[in-house]
Amino acid sequence: MSNPQVNDILATVQIYLDGLYEGDTAKIRQAFHPASSLFAAIDGKLVNVPREDWCRLIESRPSPKAKDQTREHDRVLSVDITGPDTAMVKVNCAILPRFFTDYLSLIRLDGRWQVINKTYTAEMLAG
Repeated sequence: MSNPQVNDILATVQIYLDGLYEGDTAKIRQAFHPASSLFAAIDGKLVNVPREDWCRLIESRPSPKAKDQTREHDRVLSVDITGPDTAMVKVNCAILPRFFTDYLSLIRLDGRWQVINKTYTAEMLAG
């Protein structure tokens, strides 16, 4: 039996993954709250990228889809519903040659799930 709450969360995550693969910032904006940011530790320093700065970066580069990359790395690893309006989802994806593990914090506002925070790590795939 499916859980409607999990299904709604996974639908938001799928919109994110589709937007990332397609380079479609309308989908990214749909999945990510306007106040959201991306966080990572790069070279020992905290990197904080607001959603709109990230969208401009996405728009400035060819999408994985345009480069005929596969989506073999896209997968949801876990969903942790921490309350009626909060959840954490761990996903893998790739924009070759980089492989990402993302921790997506989601909140439910106005009846829909949105990513409020993405904390990620990236590694280069051997190839």
